[in-house]
Amino acid sequence: QLQLVESGGGLVQPGGSLRLSCAVSGFTLDYYAIAWFRQAPGKEREGVSCISSSGAGNTNYADSVKGRFTISKDNAKNTVYLQMTSLKPEDTAVYYCAALWSFRAMCDIWVHEYDYWGQGTQVTVSS
Repeated sequence: QLQLVESGGGLVQPGGSLRLSCAVSGFTLDYYAIAWFRQAPGKEREGVSCISSSGAGNTNYADSVKGRFTISKDNAKNTVYLQMTSLKPEDTAVYYCAALWSFRAMCDIWVHEYDYWGQGTQVTVSS
């Protein structure tokens, strides 16, 4: 059974940092692209970042987080990370990780492409 579990969310002040983790089980990161999405109250779910299955993983970022967020993975630990820095109040949302069976060299962050989802973790950026 494929399972994704997010952790690491919390309350942080503007300008602060958080690291989210997505622990996967029932499958290996060698065959799945992993993406992070977020959903703020009253808004649609949007793509944040993704990392492909190939090797160390090619990455892709939404324009709103480029230069501030970094996605990475540890295949041995079956875990994907999202390091978030210079956080802004508009980053406040529930963050989800999701998986897509894919051997493509690159990945996209389109919600409809991903088949398996975690339960989400809340990130609140506020003073």
